[in-house]
Amino acid sequence: MAALKTVLQVVFLLDALALIGLVLLQMSEHASMGGAFGSGMASTVFGRDVAKDPKKLATGILGGAFLGLGLLLVVL
Repeated sequence: MAALKTVLQVVFLLDALALIGLVLLQMSEHASMGGAFGSGMASTVFGRDVAKDPKKLATGILGGAFLGLGLLLVVL
């Protein structure tokens, strides 16, 4: 049981680091002054299109895995 918990903790850490990196990459694209007001944005009223920006889908998957692993580690 201890080995499984250790493996899950390592996967949790790697997922957290990947999620941090992906969010920082997304923020840097729209960090300029024009991005603050929507200039040149490739988004709609309801958010970015996943087909045009697959990073949004990857962020959702990594976030879901982060929450799931966190809950699993608390139970163990």
